[in-house]
Amino acid sequence: MSKGIEWDQIRRLIHEIIESQGYELVDVELKGAGKSSVLRVFIDRPAGISHRDCELVSEQVGTVLDVEDLIPFSYTLEVSSPGLDRKLAKESDYARFEGNLARIQTRVPLNQQKVFRGRLQGLYDGKVRLELRKGNVLDIPLDVIQEARLEVDWAAEMSRPSGTNRE
Repeated sequence: MSKGIEWDQIRRLIHEIIESQGYELVDVELKGAGKSSVLRVFIDRPAGISHRDCELVSEQVGTVLDVEDLIPFSYTLEVSSPGLDRKLAKESDYARFEGNLARIQTRVPLNQQKVFRGRLQGLYDGKVRLELRKGNVLDIPLDVIQEARLEVDWAAEMSRPSGTNRE
């Protein structure tokens, strides 16, 4: 993160704005430096996110950040949905997306590997339960997870009747 930025304060402010509008803040990231900096805000809600939702949140967040002047350089604000391959950032995500395919990368090797793919089976005692492709189950401690993301279940997507929305 860049020097001179109160990142916790910015994140808290963005969280308050988004939650007050009825959305969930999934993630916030600041990439780049100087004029090429991009502040990305990922939002969600059970019914899904539309372009209008992104516009509304962008207007709200942009206005408040301009007034508060917490970022001391120019940047581009991008607001979007987390996408089909959304990052699993909160403990509650592992229960919410139980049954979905996921890819989990660990900081340290477990069973001589660091990348695992399988179906989420929830969260138990601080461990993410993942049913691996061969059917065996692995419990991965939350504190060793470097990154976790949903993976698109193409078999399920292709078997949907045409014209059916995801949510």
